[in-house]
Amino acid sequence: MAEELIDRARALSGEHLSSLPRRWAHVQSVARVASEVAPVVDPLHSDAIVAAAWLHDVGYAKALAKTGFHPVDGALFAKDSGFPALVVSLIAYHTGAQIEASQRGTEAELAAFEPPPADVLDVVTFADMTTSPAGEPITADDRLAEIFSRYNEGDPVFEAVSRSGPELLEAVSRVRERLSIDVA
Repeated sequence: MAEELIDRARALSGEHLSSLPRRWAHVQSVARVASEVAPVVDPLHSDAIVAAAWLHDVGYAKALAKTGFHPVDGALFAKDSGFPALVVSLIAYHTGAQIEASQRGTEAELAAFEPPPADVLDVVTFADMTTSPAGEPITADDRLAEIFSRYNEGDPVFEAVSRSGPELLEAVSRVRERLSIDVA
């Protein structure tokens, strides 16, 4: 059953994102990182984390855009596709989405989803923040710098990441600490 969840997430993500090669490369690598890290730091939620990693950016697919805010659009798609509530909430809240929703005025749309447990969300954030847009490994500091290089000051993404950056780095640090403790 767990493998079916991940296989279905992978297939749907590929169906909707393979026409966006750079985004698809990023998503595949985020899912790979999540599949390596999640069983070590959170075996109980590992399958949900990996499924969410496969689907975290599916909301960028034009056919799925309803609000224009990819975490919410992806979560709506996952919910409509019958994914478990934890997978849906991890997609909705991934990588500082709550801060970005306040920048975009989409707090109500995001609030339709229950926030996931912070320690579970940290693992999705870790995988996303340590993977470049091209799917290469990257430090979280370099990932933030890369995001700032793509957006101008005043853009909702730039402003949101300016506010959420310290918390994103802390999430990455918390997962690294859990990896050190659990692997040692």
